[in-house]
Amino acid sequence: MINKKIEDYAEEHSSPEDEVLYDLNRKTHLNVVRPKMLSGHLQGRLLQMISEMLKPQRILEIGTYTAYSTICLGRGLTEDGKIITIEKNPELETMIRDYINKAGLKEKTILEIGDAMEILPRLEDSYDLAFIDADKENYIAYYDMIKPKIRKGGYILADNTLWYGKVIDPAQETDRETAGITAFNGYIQEDPEVENLLLPFRDGLMMIKKIQ
Repeated sequence: MINKKIEDYAEEHSSPEDEVLYDLNRKTHLNVVRPKMLSGHLQGRLLQMISEMLKPQRILEIGTYTAYSTICLGRGLTEDGKIITIEKNPELETMIRDYINKAGLKEKTILEIGDAMEILPRLEDSYDLAFIDADKENYIAYYDMIKPKIRKGGYILADNTLWYGKVIDPAQETDRETAGITAFNGYIQEDPEVENLLLPFRDGLMMIKKIQ
């Protein structure tokens, strides 16, 4: 994890959250369990810039949470683009839809409520960009289902790939989530069909480019 003072300095020297994201950040911390799951200011800004650079027509997201990352990614879509986002917790649906509407992304967003393991196999579109931020022990399974749907030259981003620094501590690998992330990182590193970069940013962001 990055030094808190450095993170604060970085936030102070980055473009601020707009009104919608600021309010969503605040409401998530006040009303939702485990608010640390929120992408937040710096990561949201990074996701938005990546999306704006790629100008994707189709984005796939696993793990909507309260839609902070959904909004940031969705802002880079082409005019006729769509983001399909999957959230397992039905209790978050009202909040997700409310903030997607406030962000002006209602027509560009398809929200699927349910288990991604069941939803992914029935998605037939090809995607330019995907973002994985769900249960860590299933990252490899999600990746294997998503990768065939990504066009050649497209990208997959995976969050929390340093997992609070536990990935470098063998004693922590008995934890299912740590073991899942460690296995995922190794799996990506050995995949000859992609190029990858693990960024030591926030809690780790794995960037994966499909080259075959």
